[in-house]
Amino acid sequence: MGNIVLETNIEGVKFLRRGKVRDIYEVGDYLLIVATDRVSAFDVVLPTGIPGKGKVLTQISLFWFNMVKDIIENHIVSANVDEFPEPLRKYKDILEGRSMLVKKAKPLPVECIVRGYITGSGWKDYQKTGMICGIKLPEGLVESQKLPEPIYTPSTKAEKGHDINISFDETVKILGEEVAKKIKDISISIYKKASEIAEKKGIIIADTKMEFGFYNEQLILIDELLTPDSSRFWAVKNYVPGKPQDSYDKQIVRDYLISINWDKKPPAPPLPDEIVKKTAERYEEIFRILTS
Repeated sequence: MGNIVLETNIEGVKFLRRGKVRDIYEVGDYLLIVATDRVSAFDVVLPTGIPGKGKVLTQISLFWFNMVKDIIENHIVSANVDEFPEPLRKYKDILEGRSMLVKKAKPLPVECIVRGYITGSGWKDYQKTGMICGIKLPEGLVESQKLPEPIYTPSTKAEKGHDINISFDETVKILGEEVAKKIKDISISIYKKASEIAEKKGIIIADTKMEFGFYNEQLILIDELLTPDSSRFWAVKNYVPGKPQDSYDKQIVRDYLISINWDKKPPAPPLPDEIVKKTAERYEEIFRILTS
């Protein structure tokens, strides 16, 4: 997947912000989103990147945006650098494969999370309360079990630290009933369609989060979609309910950081070459499986 890109510096274009993984620029009426090879764990960006990670995230997003455009329009204008405005084309070697020119939408202040399986924070919640984010579930479920129906558990987007889970009623207060209901229904439809496609390729989508925004008063899908950074992917062939599953994501990084007893506060320690290589291979593998 080529050279490692940790930061971009594109001259002649207005730099807007640097997220944990993405660098965002303003290009006239559009935004340029560049997915770097930065990796974060426990809300801290690490000093070591994962080669090719940004390209994998971008290409998987493009694959899914295309697959679900019958359900809802998205923010993509172009992912072909040759079609980008002039000042960007001379940065083709950096931008190719890892950038998207997108519509400048107004993001909704809610993240839309759909869970089809009981895992992660949802499993912890269920063990304590018999619910996930206030949604009552059947008794006797085990870790990683498939839920009878996918559930929608939105969260607010925190400026710093972790996002906060909220109830559907709270999203109604924030967005109004019509928009709150619409994004819930669309999120579940996308999850169901994507799960069907992925399962035929041997992949379970345990859960995922997506974002929406308004562009010219039309609701559209924005940000990234069904990537290893926004979703949990498990291999069908290795799936055994009743225990944690091996995910196609940066779990290798998290496990390493836990093993060295890092206190989860910046600055983060560098990653050894072996961990970087294994993580890069994991991202490449899910990219090949999903988009083949």
